[in-house]
Amino acid sequence: MPSFTRRALLSQLLVAAAPVDPDAGKHTLVCVFLRGGADTLNLLVPYGDDVYYRKRPTLAIAPPDKGPEGKRSVRLDDFYALHPALKPFAEKFYDGRLSFVQAVGIKDNLSGSHFDSQDQMEHGDAASGAPAGGGWLGRFLRTRMETKASPLQAIALGTKLPESLRGAPSASVLQTIEEIAIKTPSKKPDAATAALKQLYGADVTLLGERGRESLELFKTISEMQHKAYLPANGAVYPKDPFGNGMREIARLIKAGVGLEVACIDLVNWDTHFFQGSADGAQADRARILGEGIAAFEADLKQQRRNVSVFVMTEFGRRIYENSSLGTDHGRGFAAMLFSDKIKGGRIIGPRHFLDDDGEKGTEGMTVVGGMRIEFDFRDLFSEVLRGTMGFQQGGAIFPGAKGSRIGLLA
Repeated sequence: MPSFTRRALLSQLLVAAAPVDPDAGKHTLVCVFLRGGADTLNLLVPYGDDVYYRKRPTLAIAPPDKGPEGKRSVRLDDFYALHPALKPFAEKFYDGRLSFVQAVGIKDNLSGSHFDSQDQMEHGDAASGAPAGGGWLGRFLRTRMETKASPLQAIALGTKLPESLRGAPSASVLQTIEEIAIKTPSKKPDAATAALKQLYGADVTLLGERGRESLELFKTISEMQHKAYLPANGAVYPKDPFGNGMREIARLIKAGVGLEVACIDLVNWDTHFFQGSADGAQADRARILGEGIAAFEADLKQQRRNVSVFVMTEFGRRIYENSSLGTDHGRGFAAMLFSDKIKGGRIIGPRHFLDDDGEKGTEGMTVVGGMRIEFDFRDLFSEVLRGTMGFQQGGAIFPGAKGSRIGLLA
């Protein structure tokens, strides 16, 4: 079955071939893509390595014990700290809700291209060999077709379907839940709904059963649309596309509509020029990320055992700052996973990974100043699916991957 955009959501809801599994959406995986190649060396700060400060005389974030409040990094352990704009994440780390995996990347892609790297990462393919077909999340969701999932099993917040969801049995693109509605010329759907209820009420076939269930789903969504949404636990979402998107995901999770996978982007991480350190262009991005996820985590405090948030980017940046007070395309990056299903409060990966010579590629090519990649992104994605969604067949999603264990799971 094809993936769907919001324009085709109505037909998907009304003609899906199987009833909704009552366990669908029991756990929701939210995938956050930092598009543009985020400089995670300034998000997860290796303040214990002198090379970091030698290579970044103006861009480095101050150690936790130096500088004024709000300008210095936030200590996680004796080597790593957080960008001050990500201070809300520290509590999650200490509580065992958050872990980082350092030096993740695409080992066989030395192109340095945003497009190539994003495309390969979202498809979950190796650079050589036949493509696996569709996106890594789409393939995962296809393995669950027999679970009779909800028509709202997978969504993307935004205006286009991400490649990671290509091939999913059902995937919808929307910006707000108000887009999920039965559209009529009069803008009064009650008569159409009543007619559909009468039609499906007399139909004893599977289509009739599915139609009735779909109308119940519309009823649930309609009730949500007519109530002002008040985030729980004092959560305040930032008023920007990312904050609004995280808010809509939280609404759908609380509504119990069977949401299993949600994808959302945070863009503009390509900081070649005037990147800034505790302030500036990247700090603005970090603040949006920190505030958006912190609000989402607070809002879903009562549901947090059933929700995981996975944060990734296509590649990291070079270790040294450039002559334009920015950073150029590099290699490895730090991924983040918020979940109650992992060994939390850990930073997995090498520590003294910074060097002057860079990394030797498979054909002798040198990526100068890029963080060495220790973990293949496909091994990490596979472990995330195993830990959060209980999926044990990583080889079916990432053919050709070695399947090495990362160490996120208990």
